[in-house]
Amino acid sequence: MAGRLLPSHKKLQQIEGPATVSLFLIAALPFLGALLPGLMVKAGRNTCATWTGIISLSALIGLLVHAPAVLRGEVIEASVEWMPLLGLNASFYLDGLGLLFGTLILGIGCLIILYARFYLSRQDPMGNFYTYLLLFQGAMVGIVLSDNILMLLVFWELTSLSSFLLIGYWNHLPEGRQGARMALTVTGTGGLALIGGMVMLGEIAGTYELTELLQMRDVIQQSPLYVPALLLILLGAFTKSAQFPFHFWLPRAMAAPTPVSAYLHSATMVKAGLFLMARLYPVMSGTAEWFWIVTLAGLITMVLGALIGIFQNDLKGLLAYSTVSHLGLITMLLGFSTEAAAIGAAFHIINHATFKASLFMTAGIVDHEAHTRDIRRLGGLRHLMPITFAISVIATLSMAGIPPFNGFLSKEMMLEAAAHAHLGENAWLIPTLATIGALFSVAYSFRLLIHTWFGPVRDDYPHKPHDPGFGMYASPALLAVLVILIGLFSQPLVGHAVEVIAASILGNGAHPHVHLALWHGVTPALYMSGVAVAGGLALLAMYKPLNAMWETAPRPDAKVIFDAIVAVVTRISNGFTDLLHDGALTRYAAIFFVFSALVSAHAYFGVDATQLTRTPIEAGILPIIAWFALIVSAACVVVYHRHRLLALVILGIIGVVVSLSFNYLSAPDLALTQLSVEVVTIVLLLLALNFLPEHTPVESGSARRIRDGVIAGGVGLGVAALAYVVMLSDFALPSIAEYHLANSYKGGGGTNVVNVILVDFRGFDTFGEITVLGIAALIIYGVTEGLLGSKVRQVLLERRPNHPIAGDEHPMMMVVATRLMLPIALMVGVYIYLRGHNDPGGGFIAGLVVAIAVLMQYMASGYDWADKRQRYPYHATIAAGVMIAGITGIGAFFNNMPFLTSDYGYFQIPPMGKFELATAMGFDLGVFLAVVGAVMLTLESLSRLAYRRGDMPDEYPMDINPSRAAVETTENEDKT
Repeated sequence: MAGRLLPSHKKLQQIEGPATVSLFLIAALPFLGALLPGLMVKAGRNTCATWTGIISLSALIGLLVHAPAVLRGEVIEASVEWMPLLGLNASFYLDGLGLLFGTLILGIGCLIILYARFYLSRQDPMGNFYTYLLLFQGAMVGIVLSDNILMLLVFWELTSLSSFLLIGYWNHLPEGRQGARMALTVTGTGGLALIGGMVMLGEIAGTYELTELLQMRDVIQQSPLYVPALLLILLGAFTKSAQFPFHFWLPRAMAAPTPVSAYLHSATMVKAGLFLMARLYPVMSGTAEWFWIVTLAGLITMVLGALIGIFQNDLKGLLAYSTVSHLGLITMLLGFSTEAAAIGAAFHIINHATFKASLFMTAGIVDHEAHTRDIRRLGGLRHLMPITFAISVIATLSMAGIPPFNGFLSKEMMLEAAAHAHLGENAWLIPTLATIGALFSVAYSFRLLIHTWFGPVRDDYPHKPHDPGFGMYASPALLAVLVILIGLFSQPLVGHAVEVIAASILGNGAHPHVHLALWHGVTPALYMSGVAVAGGLALLAMYKPLNAMWETAPRPDAKVIFDAIVAVVTRISNGFTDLLHDGALTRYAAIFFVFSALVSAHAYFGVDATQLTRTPIEAGILPIIAWFALIVSAACVVVYHRHRLLALVILGIIGVVVSLSFNYLSAPDLALTQLSVEVVTIVLLLLALNFLPEHTPVESGSARRIRDGVIAGGVGLGVAALAYVVMLSDFALPSIAEYHLANSYKGGGGTNVVNVILVDFRGFDTFGEITVLGIAALIIYGVTEGLLGSKVRQVLLERRPNHPIAGDEHPMMMVVATRLMLPIALMVGVYIYLRGHNDPGGGFIAGLVVAIAVLMQYMASGYDWADKRQRYPYHATIAAGVMIAGITGIGAFFNNMPFLTSDYGYFQIPPMGKFELATAMGFDLGVFLAVVGAVMLTLESLSRLAYRRGDMPDEYPMDINPSRAAVETTENEDKT
């Protein structure tokens, strides 16, 4: 691993240092810390909250350690190669924009953790809440620190999933569940669009690393894929940041606890879309498409959100729509594509986070103390809750854009930027709509302030309100102090930081000049601001008649529209699904095979005969005989497939012929594997067939059988034609086989190319395969466990066999032979395992050989005898195999190599001489154990269904039980 600390406008030069560890640790801490709350809550709520806070605070401190370097204009980078050929690396970098969002995410996160400790009741599972919060926090930190597009997309989807858990935390409330589903549906759909757009962007630039991609503005904007990529990326950003027409999901998320609402609306979830637009601003902005889409979406969202917010009666609903409006404001500024607008957007992100988080927490305090958030049932609270009132006044006036608070400064910057923005040839539309949006903002802010806090004290509150303890109001109070300090001392406190952040947004070595002050003279923005304040107060004075008009006026309900769209899409999807997926395997197979036949036919008829340049190899007599046996066996399976046992025997013949074919074509590894798999499969299938009738009943008519025969024949001909074309064609690209042959020894240290491919070149595939194999065995075990306690097992035990059962269940010759062969087979398995890297063999084949040897003990001596003597649980064997394989793969990281890359060396230990050792042996050991465990767990599971305790003697089958022998003798004499 290596870290890089460099100026953002200079060529990147890698240096060694703690940056890599630091950035990786910052990103990992919330995820690692998510394990703690569930454990610490057992020690008490204070302990749980304290440890959760320590995790977030530690990550924040780690981030702020880099702040001096970032504020000097430097960029801190950390990268570890993972899948370099796919462009997927674990890459992080920290610049001014990342520092801003990271500080907001972790800093406000610490305050939310403190606030939630006192907000949540004892009935709320605090451990779950803090776990979800840390998972969400980690996903957000991952987004803002990611340098790799693909990794950013992973974190992006994690935010949707973890926010679903947070919004639906109170899952006993229907509105909580519905709000969580709506948020997941909208943001998840946008996330799918974003994946497509970001992959397009990476393909245009030829890299998925943001630090490289952000230097390719001309290449990206001149590409024909620029507009499609832009539309998909903006769709992902707009859905996440609740921009029109996707604004409706955000207010529905208010069913979440107030700490969640405060966190999502101020510093995290909805800000992710803004971050994405700001991060890609250097290469996506400045075009007509960007200006029209982003500016209009932001402008409409700002005005519409503010208008709806005026008439909201729920405190959190009003604040939610105000968040929608302010997100639109920032989006509009980013759409202008000017330096002044970028500075205003950066500054307002800071200001909005401070006053909005404070306002949500004060709204939660009101709800917590008065037991209602309905503004119509409040009023006069300033007399009963003076501390909360003071905090709310400061934050509300900042939200309204009243001096000397910080919201005033960024609102003025917005109006100034809007005053110079033209929509086409129209110079007055944007300034007018921006002023109207600011006017509505003043109106809902003062309605929140006056209708909640002023007026006489009422005697019909649901609960007598009062100020809470210090723990609950400490967080919003600290944010209110920041609102005042930033407003009064903006330039010395955040002026330089805003400059660095704006430079990160603008990119390409921009050096904006930032001057923040409460007074900029008499400017157009001052006049627009005065009109907004006066108009907002006038609008509030006419609230009652306007509210009556609002209530009676017909208007579209976004939730109703959303529900209708979901219902229509669900109905269409169900119809399509019912058409294709009716539960009949034959229909699935028919659809799949017809499509395969069409593709094969297209490939065959689309090839020019002159391209078939390879000469077919003449076949000898033995291959022809094998081919004929294969054809006859396949035909017999078709003819006799209703005779299950006979069909299984014929399938075994086919497997043997395939094994011989592999060996004939110089693939002994595949031949050994195929033969071993055939033995294991036949035995397990025989055991499974023991529970089924001997014959398959006829269920389909003649017409369907004819149809299926035609499809099968067409598919067979199509695949044969496709194979013919492939085998006789020369391809322009060299075969990957040449690479494997050339690099098997020098790259993987083995002369057995097949084994090196499995444990090194394609080790990730093999790791996935043994994991799936283990999961399949565990599923079989789980199904068996369910059947053992059900009536199904009793039916199985009471079934009558179709033929008489042999009197000798465990023939003595078979018992003796298997006992003698067991140690030999185990030794052969070990030998095949050890030689696999250089000669035919390996962990998979060795596992099958050992599994067959152990399996034969069950067959020869019975389940009871074998089960009493097995010492290692098969579940643990599977787990050990997967873990050993995984740990071996992780070990490559310590050698600065990608996951599952093997290493090897030569050693000399007298008197053994010189020999080779490869780390692939560890991986192969994991494969070996996983295969043995999976096969034996499957066998054991199926065997237990047929096992009737007491049916077999307790000791060796060859031992004769005298009493039983006597009974059997007496019975025989009676029969005689």
